[in-house]
Amino acid sequence: MGNDSGAVRPKRADARRNEKALLDAAAAVFVAKGVDAPVRDIAAEAGVGMGTIYRHFPTRADLIIAVFRHQVEACAEAGPALLASSATPYAALASWISIFVDFLVTKHGLAAVLQPDNAGFDRLHTYFLDRLVPVCTRLLDAAVASGEIRSDLTALELMRGVGNLCIGAGSDPRYDPRRLVDLLVAGLRT
Repeated sequence: MGNDSGAVRPKRADARRNEKALLDAAAAVFVAKGVDAPVRDIAAEAGVGMGTIYRHFPTRADLIIAVFRHQVEACAEAGPALLASSATPYAALASWISIFVDFLVTKHGLAAVLQPDNAGFDRLHTYFLDRLVPVCTRLLDAAVASGEIRSDLTALELMRGVGNLCIGAGSDPRYDPRRLVDLLVAGLRT
């Protein structure tokens, strides 16, 4: 039997955990210090050497794209988990929107860096919508079905509204989008 050296082997569980830890650390540093934060800050947050980060992500753009995708997946996976574990569908929706806001605060910084590569940015934005609109729709539908919220809003409208409230977060330290997003989410109640 020949050795199929062209086959792609799945990453070991510990390698996946290490990569997740790096992406979580990078996301936390990006939120706190912006996407231009030094790699040494990310390495310190993750508890690894800088070489480890460069082995996984040879360029800053590779790291930024990976963080973006990682955060989209975390946000997408949180929706069903919250719906299963929250006291009510509205509570699940409110918790998910909070996670979404954390993502958006980072995303706006990521978007600014990725903007020059329009084709790549467009692909990432499509990926973002394809993964998150169905999750938000499921949460909204559950909250509507339970009679907790109004039924005249689509997931895309809610996500756009939340996104628009998050735009000023990076440029004005006195602006806290979470406060206004909480008002928006409270306004959904019937």
